[in-house]
Amino acid sequence: MLRFALFIVIAVGIVAGLHHYLWLRLVRDTALAGGVRTAATAAICGLGAALPVSVFVGRALPWPGARIVLWPIYVWMGLMFLVFFLLLAVDATRLVGWALGQVLPPIKPSFDPGRRIALARLTGGGAALVASALGAVATRDAARAVGVQSVRVRLARLPRSMHGTTIVQLTDLHVGSLQGQEFVERVVARVNALEPDVVVITGDLIDGTVERLREAVAPIGRLVAKHGVFFVTGNHEYYVSNDQVSGWREWAEELARLGVRVLHNERVSIGQSDAGFDLAGVPDWSARAYGADHAPDLGRALAGRDRARAVVLLAHQPKAIHESARHGVDLQLSGHTHGGQIWPWRYLVRLDQPFVSGLGRVGDTRIYVSRGAGTWGPPMRLGEPAEITRVVLESDA
Repeated sequence: MLRFALFIVIAVGIVAGLHHYLWLRLVRDTALAGGVRTAATAAICGLGAALPVSVFVGRALPWPGARIVLWPIYVWMGLMFLVFFLLLAVDATRLVGWALGQVLPPIKPSFDPGRRIALARLTGGGAALVASALGAVATRDAARAVGVQSVRVRLARLPRSMHGTTIVQLTDLHVGSLQGQEFVERVVARVNALEPDVVVITGDLIDGTVERLREAVAPIGRLVAKHGVFFVTGNHEYYVSNDQVSGWREWAEELARLGVRVLHNERVSIGQSDAGFDLAGVPDWSARAYGADHAPDLGRALAGRDRARAVVLLAHQPKAIHESARHGVDLQLSGHTHGGQIWPWRYLVRLDQPFVSGLGRVGDTRIYVSRGAGTWGPPMRLGEPAEITRVVLESDA
């Protein structure tokens, strides 16, 4: 509860700051007056208040009703960020101009309040219009069918008999925020059409309790793969209820009932025992906050392994890559980032994660970070399309 309360306090502070900045640039600086000023101020305050309230609405209402309420709120969240980034770019340009004016020969421009207001209206209105157009494109792109991203990865220790093995990775579906049963059914059908050897789900599958989302997630039980379906937790699996640990345990039991193997600091053998590879999984990086039993422990997962065998690791957050490299993992499959989801958010994600999307390498360890199949928060994707990832393993042997 303390952790949840801290999250709310921080979130409210950020949201309040962003909306205050929007009010300054779109209402005060543009010198709106009378009823227009009052209406614009009320709208910004109301939209700002709706964002933190949505956290409680999403938990209180049954899923179909929650989606109706949350969709416009989350659309505003996306538009808010787009307007903010555009106005910030304008103000940064103005700041550069001011700085240059301090070092160049002095110029004494005449002060013209009317011109300043006109410029504020031009930039504010322009930012709002451009953000609306980008938001419409991003909403359309997020609503499109999830595409398949194919990638080939060569593993030095993969036996020749496993050359061409396909692993289909699903991540960040976020079922229960805005995505429901129909979305899951479409994704499952697309995965099964690929006829994978292995299906892995690298976290953030759900955003709600088993009681609320059992039917929505049920199609996951229809995934078909030659060597099975495997799962590791993401950070959102621990946000489903006020008691994060018990909420996650309920989902572990439900996924097992659906035929999904949960890898919790453990590994399994894929293929023939003498001519296969190891598939390992660890809990989310943040799960260490919920006690030692939930902390990711790659050493435990790989204890006693045959070092001649290739290891593919499932770890929700890309930041696990450095520990993977120390343990000699061949390939890490991750999600979490959504590729930034809405450009230019990826550059902020990069401050927290070593990789944001696609293939990367640390030492001899390869990593693939999927942009994920779903969305969180705004039902938008701008420049970062959703994906189902088809990883084809190749052997050097």
